[in-house]
Amino acid sequence: MEMLLQAEEDDRSDKRFERLQRGAHFRYQASIEELQLETSRGLDKSLVANLATGDYIAKGEAVLVCGSTGTGKSFLASALGHHACFLGYKVVYYNLQKLLLKTKMSRIDGTIYKFFEKLSRTDLLILDGFGLTHLEQQQRMDFMEIIEDRHASKTTIIASQLPVASWYDVIGENTIADALLDRMVHTSYRIELKGESLRKKK
Repeated sequence: MEMLLQAEEDDRSDKRFERLQRGAHFRYQASIEELQLETSRGLDKSLVANLATGDYIAKGEAVLVCGSTGTGKSFLASALGHHACFLGYKVVYYNLQKLLLKTKMSRIDGTIYKFFEKLSRTDLLILDGFGLTHLEQQQRMDFMEIIEDRHASKTTIIASQLPVASWYDVIGENTIADALLDRMVHTSYRIELKGESLRKKK
C-alpha cells in the first residue's frame, strides 16, 4: 500500500512538472546539470548551487544575467526556469520585445490589468533580450508596472547582452530609469557570462 501511495504521489508530481513546463514556454529545453560551470566563463559553482535550492524564488530576489551573444544567457535562464518548475514554482518565459508587444495589444483590447495581475502572481518571470532596443514611453511605463508589482515579492530573471551599467541609457527617461534600476539591481544576483560564443564550438 505504501508503495502504491508513493507511486501515485510521484505520478502527480511528474504531471505537475510537465504542466508547469508547458505553461512556461521556455526558449530552450535546458537543465542545471547541462551548464558548463567554469569560472573563466563567469559561472560560479557555489552560486549556481545556491540558486538550485530555490531560496531566491521564495525570497523574491532577482537574477541579472549579462554577456555577449552566444555566451549562454538564454540557456542559463531556461535552466533555472526548468529547475524552478521541478521545485513546483509557476514560471513564464518571455522575450522582452514580445512581452511589451503583448502589453500593447492587451491595452488595445482592454485586458491589460488582467494581464498585469497574471504576471504579478507568477513565481518566476524570465525576461530575455533586454536592451536590444531603447524603450519607448509607454513601454517604460509598462515595464515599470511589471517590475513594481513583483519587487521584493516575486522573482524576475533578466537576460541582456548589455552590461548593467548600460541599462540606464536603454531605459531612457531619468526618473523611471532610477526607479527601475533601484528595484532591479541593488538586491539582485549578478552573473556576467564571458568567453567566445558557445555556438562556434558546436
